[in-house]
Parts: sequence; structure tokens; C-alpha cells
Amino acid sequence: MPPTELTLDATALLQQIHALGEVGRPAASPGRTRIALSDEDRAGRDQLVRWMRELGLAVRVDRIGNVLGILQPEGAAAGGGRPLMMGSHIDTVHQAGALDGCYGVLAGLAVVRAYRQAGSQPGRPIVVAAFTNEEGVRYQPDMMGSLVYAGGLPLQAALDTRGIDGTRLGDELARIGYAGDLEPGAIVPQEYLELHIEQGPVLEANGDLIGAVQDLQGISWQRITVQGVANHAGTTPTRLRHDPAYVAAACQVFLREQVADADPGTTLATTGSLRLEPDLINVIPRKATFTVDLRDPDAGRLQAARQRFVGFLADLAAREGVRFETESLVDLAPVVFDPGLVARIEAAAARRSLPCRRMTSGAGHDAQMIARIAPSAMIFVPSRAGISHNPREHTDDAQLVLGARVLLDVVQGCLGVH
Repeated sequence: MPPTELTLDATALLQQIHALGEVGRPAASPGRTRIALSDEDRAGRDQLVRWMRELGLAVRVDRIGNVLGILQPEGAAAGGGRPLMMGSHIDTVHQAGALDGCYGVLAGLAVVRAYRQAGSQPGRPIVVAAFTNEEGVRYQPDMMGSLVYAGGLPLQAALDTRGIDGTRLGDELARIGYAGDLEPGAIVPQEYLELHIEQGPVLEANGDLIGAVQDLQGISWQRITVQGVANHAGTTPTRLRHDPAYVAAACQVFLREQVADADPGTTLATTGSLRLEPDLINVIPRKATFTVDLRDPDAGRLQAARQRFVGFLADLAAREGVRFETESLVDLAPVVFDPGLVARIEAAAARRSLPCRRMTSGAGHDAQMIARIAPSAMIFVPSRAGISHNPREHTDDAQLVLGARVLLDVVQGCLGVH
């Protein structure tokens, strides 16, 4: 263990996870819904800020609404230097579990609490961050707060984003009281650590307790609109149809076969949204709109998969006599995390005799954005049955505590105590 080991208050961490999990959860509902910049999100932010202030943190809110709790060392430990940042998000999808995002933010507070309870000072400042709109449910793109923070999206463009409900993001930030005055990215971390549930089945399936996340998949999102000709289902011969539904279905089959047969099998393809118009049982549709989510940790393979799909769609559309349009929604390159931080995570797990696995993150996280401006890495703990974005999302309390202890060990290894 590191010298002068700090002690994690497991009870306080678990109590805060439970308390935040009740925010946005109606009495009759198994899940909680805290969509970004909703009233429920405001209530969660207010609770988080209270906890930050109870630990004596200086709370700053930037202009995109990211909440930053800052521990500035005093006395001999106040020699300056860029801060170590920990964080994640507290917004959710509809009917979510209690852990996604929240665990990483509250574990950051647990690390600060360990320093406070020991009466110790870190060698450099610590920042605990809760980034705005990570989920991207109401406003796109997802991971927006960290993307703006890292300079990947202009602030004004983010503030002017219109949500699926027609609201303007900047107006909603002001409405809930979280339109801050700090410029995003004004506090540049020396390193960034994010503790998270895996949201997948790999750790549990292999009996591992800690994931040292070495990289994160690239993501390509597209929206495809296919225009055909609506016609009678009983009177139009198949050879004379211009059927967008058939084209959409053929695309799904093509994508599935492509990724199933590919070597080394790392490319993933998903259609999560499909709409037909006029959506009637006895009418050939005039239009199909569907999404394509492509992912791969290798940029070359991801680009090749996208090009193969676009080529197939163009050939199919010409053959079927339909027109199509493609809209790029997200195009994120794969991210390789800092090897030194990944090695520190592995070493911390080894000191505690915890089975640890180097792994790739299949989901997007704020860490991939902050990695643009600072060395970054992630720690995973197991997700039961790999379930997330669901009220049944679960990680055992003991595993949550072990993950937070590994985080504390890594932080203490980076900062020490005084």
C-alpha cells in the first residue's frame, strides 16, 4: 500500500450513492430519470453541491454548466501545480439505474473525504467534476459538457443547441440556475481519472474485479433517410415496388453479416431507431428513417466499415429505385488512455490482490473528451449481467467500495499526503 495510507469511508460513499439514486425516482418507479437540465437534474446538482460544500470544496460552475468542486491544499502543501481531476456525470437516461456516472462523481468526493478525515493535504489541488449532458438524451451530442471543456465544441454552438423538446440548451441552463461564469477548460488538469461501472459483461464473466481501461472505441453515428413510393400492399407487384422498408431491412442484414464475419471481430453495428411513414399495415412506406451506430477501437477498421456500408446503401438504392440521404451525427476517433496511469491502476489492484484486466471501453465516457487536454484513464468495476441504462443496473456494494479504494490508491500515488 502507499505510505501513510488514507482510509476510504465506505459507509458515506454508499449512503450518497443511494441518496442521489432517489433523486428523480417516483415512488412507484424502479428507476430514476434525471434528463440533462430538467428539474430532476437541478435537484441532483443541488444535492451534489451541498455535499461538495460540506467537504469544504470551492464550487465553481462553468458556462456550459459543468460543476467543479475544488480542494486547494493549504500551508506547506499549497505549492501549486496543476490539479488532479476526477469525475463523470449525474444526468441519466429515462428509467436509469443508480450508478452510471454518479458512482464516479461520488467516488471522487470519497477520495476528498479521505484526505479531510485524515487531516491531510494532497500535494496538488484536486478537482471533482460533474459534466453536463453526458447522456445526450435531450440535447445532442452526448458527452457535451466535457467536449466543450476540452475545446472540441464551441461554447456558443452548445448553448444554441435545440433539444428534442424544442428548448434551447442555454435557456434551460439559466432556468435551472446552472449557467455559470467560469470559462470551460479554464482549469486544466495534470491528469484525469474516471471510475465507472463497466456497463458490460466482461469483468463478471472472467471473474475480474477491476478493469484498467487502456482505450475506448471510436464511434460513428449516422441517420439514414430513404425516400420511396407509398403504394397499395395488395395491388403493387414486388418487382414494381420502391420500398424504403425493404432497403432499411436489407441494410440491417448487411451490417450484421459484415461485423459477424469480420476479423478480428471488434467492429460493432447497431440500429437503435427505425421509423416508417405512413406506418400502416397495408401500405408500402414512402419513407424509412433509421440510425446506424458503428464502433471499433481501431480507426482504420471503423472507417472501412463505414465506407463499406455507404457503398452497399448506394448500390441498393439504385437497384430499388429509391433516394437516400445520410446525416453524420457523431464521429469520434478511438482514444488511447495514458499508459502510465493505466499501469498505476494495475499496480494498485495488484497491491490489494484484486484480479485486474486491461480492457477496452465499449461505451463513450467523459474521459475520452478530457483525454484531449490531459493524460487520462478509467477504472471499471463489474456490472451484474452487463446491464446498464436500466433500473436493474447493479454492482455489489463490496465491489463499489473496492473500486473506490483503488481510485484512492492511484490518487494518493499521484499526489501523496502532507
